[in-house]
Amino acid sequence: MIDIKQIRENPQKFKDACTAKKFAADIDKLIEVDSELKTIKQKLQDISTDKNRLGKSIPKLSADEKQSALSQLAELKQEEAKHTGELGSLQPQFDEIMQQVPQPADDDVPLGKDDTENTEIRKEGEVRQFDFEPKDHVQLGLALGMMDIERGVKLAGARNYFLKGDGALLHWAVLRFAMDSMVGKGYVPLSVPLLMKDEAMRSTGYYPGSEEQTYRMEKDQLNLVGTAEVPLTAYRMGEILSADELPLKYVALSSCFRREAGAAGKDTYGLYRIHQFDKVEQVVICQNSAEASRRFHEEILANAEAVMRALELPYRIVNVCTGDLGRGQAKKFDIEAWMPSRGNYCETHSASKFYEFQARRMNLRYKEAATKKNFFCHTLNNTVIASPRVLIPIMELYQNSDGSITVPEVLRPYMNGKEKIT
Repeated sequence: MIDIKQIRENPQKFKDACTAKKFAADIDKLIEVDSELKTIKQKLQDISTDKNRLGKSIPKLSADEKQSALSQLAELKQEEAKHTGELGSLQPQFDEIMQQVPQPADDDVPLGKDDTENTEIRKEGEVRQFDFEPKDHVQLGLALGMMDIERGVKLAGARNYFLKGDGALLHWAVLRFAMDSMVGKGYVPLSVPLLMKDEAMRSTGYYPGSEEQTYRMEKDQLNLVGTAEVPLTAYRMGEILSADELPLKYVALSSCFRREAGAAGKDTYGLYRIHQFDKVEQVVICQNSAEASRRFHEEILANAEAVMRALELPYRIVNVCTGDLGRGQAKKFDIEAWMPSRGNYCETHSASKFYEFQARRMNLRYKEAATKKNFFCHTLNNTVIASPRVLIPIMELYQNSDGSITVPEVLRPYMNGKEKIT
């Protein structure tokens, strides 16, 4: 959520943000309702002052004066009830529009309509050139007994799968390696709940907007998370932290669930776009400082890159354009791994910077020791690794001409020393 003072001072900035990020929010209506609310609140404050003044004076008044004062008091109460009703009608309108207002993108974010206009920053690693006809991950996985998509679909519907044998072991090895890497960097591991209340979804900016992508447990009014970002970021919601607690650095390994609504016919082959997967997610909660946010944005990107380099996977970094940013994201870097079967670099990680957008929604603040003032925190998050999507480049790039797959060296300790899947 945005500070209304910023919108009052520069409404055009937020109209431009709506256009650039393709979110609808009636800024003019918001300013109008905000002005009416300010007027009503001032009237209620004035009425409260008058009531207190009259209440204190009544015992000292004569009988006639007392009767007049009581009549004035009754009129004030009627007027107060009227304005309270107006306030109750306007406040929901204000809150609804405020939930829709997007965070303006940083100045160095490229303008663009969608992911085709993201800007490449750099490439890392060499793309493998095969001297034989390579197989894709599904062909490899089926031939080596690493996966079973047919039975996954039979039991759970489209975009579902089983990983089995060395496929399951490779999946867990990647996740455990990434988790160990983050714990080694000082991030606090959390095992998180995967069913979240609507309040947590709103607080992190997923509601409104992502309801169609979320598996919702209507009977219990709970939601299956699409990422551990939600419980990690909302973990301290509603609290006032002390400044010396910051930064908070959390990491979690969790299952993730996404309906992929509107993706019919898109990326249906293999393990790229699926309903359930596992992900190691990192979250940083830091002080209210643009410089601190910039620094931690680079840190969480570097953490993910370190895992990709350890796996020796070629990838590139892109600066995500305005039209591909979420409502609360001020800036986002994507890591895209080279996937031979797709003939392109494809997204595997997203590193997002929110400033105080999420913290305002969840009322997450810290008290500065020197001034004793409370400030909203800044929040950031990034994928460390997501599997089985990352198995696509691992399996395809580490395949051998005899149909076997070499296990990346850093994963062998997690697979009982196995060097090759045959």
